[in-house]
Amino acid sequence: MRAAFAQTLADLAENDSRIVMLTGDLGYMALEPFSQRWPERFINVGVAEQNMVGIATGMAEAGLLPFIYSIVTFATLRPYEFIRNGPVLHKLPVRIVGVGGGYEYGTAGPTHHGLEDVGVTRLQPGLTVVAPADHQQARSAFQATWNLPGPIYYRLGKDDKTTVPHLNGSFKLGHTQNIRQGKDVLLISMGNITADVVVLADLLALEGIEATILVVSSFNPDPTDDLLATLAGFKVAITIEAHYITGGVGSLVSEIVAEHGLNCRVVRCGIRNSPDGLTGSQSYLYQKHGLSKQALFETTLRALSKDREVNG
Repeated sequence: MRAAFAQTLADLAENDSRIVMLTGDLGYMALEPFSQRWPERFINVGVAEQNMVGIATGMAEAGLLPFIYSIVTFATLRPYEFIRNGPVLHKLPVRIVGVGGGYEYGTAGPTHHGLEDVGVTRLQPGLTVVAPADHQQARSAFQATWNLPGPIYYRLGKDDKTTVPHLNGSFKLGHTQNIRQGKDVLLISMGNITADVVVLADLLALEGIEATILVVSSFNPDPTDDLLATLAGFKVAITIEAHYITGGVGSLVSEIVAEHGLNCRVVRCGIRNSPDGLTGSQSYLYQKHGLSKQALFETTLRALSKDREVNG
């Protein structure tokens, strides 16, 4: 998704001189489509993310449209108070771009694991959150949102090759994307783990279980109406995200079910435990935390079995 971001932003900058990019000493072999084309509008702030947000806030106040880029944890957590006190409270169009959500920087250790970024950003009123599922949707999302008023957080994956079947780059702010229809279970995903959710649906189909898949790719505004309409038709919904189970799509879905009194059991699949010192590849950490395709398959079967026991 990084390449889609850099190329799309470089193209948009052709017709909008307000666009500038700031990086926290990151982006080698990723941001060159912008930095080489617009060197005078590209600033390496260094490893100083709080300062980067402060600079971007001043730029936005002066009429520019700054995009700031760093790894997810350094883009959202290190400068969090600066984001709240600057772009959010002053409603300024700063675009925060975090790369490597979930365990994409798995081997770099817990400091680089992006597990709470959606939770902390979506609770700030007025801060739009966009979490594309693949690079095609990332491009569509940028094109649809880059010029919105107010601040935006983009959660990007590192993968610039994998595409989610039947998504075809579809994106609409405040709405879900329905990429599969089935009557037995509802799978709701966020981010680039969605490609694995499609494989999960294929595994379920081999057992005669038909799944609907909804992709949640934006918050603030939340896709409440779309989720409400679909959740009302299912007894079991499985939420899947490379994020802590609190604050992300699992929380959003649970809030909607509770607030509207829906008769739907929500099973949240995500990270439940704090880091324990073990690290490794994304696939290893998915296996460890119950997010591998096989683990998700078994979780779904257990949820459906429990529903049959309760409801007959």
